[in-house]
Amino acid sequence: MRNIVVSEFVSLDNVIQAPGGPEEDTEGGFTQGGWTWPYWHDDIGAHFFQAITQSDTLLLGRKTWQIHGGAFEPMPAGDSFGDIMNSMPKYVVSTTLTTPSAWRNSTVISGNVVEKIRALKAQPGKNIMIDGSSVLIHTLAENDLVDEYNLHVYPVVLGGGKKLFPEGLRVNLRLVESTPLPSGVVFMRYVRT
Repeated sequence: MRNIVVSEFVSLDNVIQAPGGPEEDTEGGFTQGGWTWPYWHDDIGAHFFQAITQSDTLLLGRKTWQIHGGAFEPMPAGDSFGDIMNSMPKYVVSTTLTTPSAWRNSTVISGNVVEKIRALKAQPGKNIMIDGSSVLIHTLAENDLVDEYNLHVYPVVLGGGKKLFPEGLRVNLRLVESTPLPSGVVFMRYVRT
């Protein structure tokens, strides 16, 4: 059985929306995009790279898949991170996407999402990694499909936005790693109890 690992940048008030830039995701009138940049530290990139190399599959929601694909698909061969992201099998969960041709090695999951992801977990292999994808993460958490959360917790309260954990859902976790970074971010790794 493979593990599903959620890897996220999260604010102190549980927000994961648009960490990378102001235009990344403005849904719901969100104006705080790019909130991670003042706190960047090279260890953040190292943690993300480690998580991706411990995985052999990406599982993403449509919006995150489109953002990532737009960044990685055009990268020329030879970029170590880009090569990994482009060669890795990707599953995109969407009810509107008709073809996954915008990013190589992608497959669309459009129906029976929980059952298809359970079947994907049952296959042999390394971890299945997910980032962004707030709606999909809520579905996975509500169906007890997330095994581990790798969180970079930022010292900022955003006051609103898409949340990592859905309202009203209790999730019991056990802390297995905690590393403060010089920029004020704390890397925390939790596993499901």
